[in-house]
Amino acid sequence: MLIVAALSLSIWVFLLIGHGRFWQGGPTLAPAHPINAPPVTIIIPARDEEASIGRCLTSLLAQDYPGELRIVLVNDNSRDGTGDVAHSLADARLRIIDGAERPPGWSGKLWALQQGIEAATTPLLLLTDADIEHKPAHVSTLVAKLESDRLDMVSEMVALNCQSAAERALVPAFVFFFALLYPFELVNDAGSRVAAAAGGTILVREAALARAGGLAAMRGALIDDVTLAARIKHFGRIWLGHSQLATSIRPYPHAADIWRMVARTAYVQLRFSTLLLAGTVAGMVLVYLVPPAATLFGHGAARVAGALGWLAMGVAFTPTLRRFGLSLAWAAFLPLTALFYTAATVGSAADHMRGRGVVWKRRSYT
Repeated sequence: MLIVAALSLSIWVFLLIGHGRFWQGGPTLAPAHPINAPPVTIIIPARDEEASIGRCLTSLLAQDYPGELRIVLVNDNSRDGTGDVAHSLADARLRIIDGAERPPGWSGKLWALQQGIEAATTPLLLLTDADIEHKPAHVSTLVAKLESDRLDMVSEMVALNCQSAAERALVPAFVFFFALLYPFELVNDAGSRVAAAAGGTILVREAALARAGGLAAMRGALIDDVTLAARIKHFGRIWLGHSQLATSIRPYPHAADIWRMVARTAYVQLRFSTLLLAGTVAGMVLVYLVPPAATLFGHGAARVAGALGWLAMGVAFTPTLRRFGLSLAWAAFLPLTALFYTAATVGSAADHMRGRGVVWKRRSYT
């Protein structure tokens, strides 16, 4: 046990000092107004979003952006009252498109976004989700960052719900693991190949999107935000941070809801590879489960190495817990949370192997 405990501790030391300061969680934009305010089209794909679309659209129509602002909502074959809620707002800046049937090879979200992009004529496009509420300064702040730093894309991870017991136990770790996979510092470094975005808020130059081949070049992508970021960064500069001006209003009241959210794309992230799955499971065990196991059941040097590894894990998780306003005591339970995410990843692979593939919004992708 001493060898694996020491190896786990060594990994945590490296992650803390040599992995793009991922544990800091990433930068946050302060509210700002752009010197130049080019016209912006906000594109929202919406499928069965009756519960949230009203708040989302109302918040976007209330933006204090000094330039021209248009909103295109693509009602993606909703079966609920999504379209009725949107039409009830009756604002000249809002255009509602009834989505066409999805062509073969396209993911549902990307096809909806594509229809919105085709209806846009502005140099800037803001791609956002139907379950996000935006504070009045949000669009101005995004454009100010894009223009002042001469970027091609600005993306933000919006503040996630963290009210239910399941959310408090599992959602902060989701953000932590995302930052571990895609350290924001490396994403924002033009010299690094690491690229990522958060699909809830992506402001992109139309010219940069066209230069990258448009959405058609990635039409089947199921992890569309990261795929888009990689394509845009190949040709230009991107930035990723956290948002204090936008909040997800989609609740995840039960652990099963978060399980489905993770399982939807976990095996896709591993490129449907059983070898990568095995490596991921082994890695999660080594990094997150060995330290508490060595602490509780080891002896001598193995126990010391395990305790130091567990401590390093908690130190790394602390900034994320503070971001969510949670007790730092949750850090001690990160190994159990990691076990949950590992099981959901295995469950994702099992779904694919049984031919169920990815199921989302009444659509199945195999």
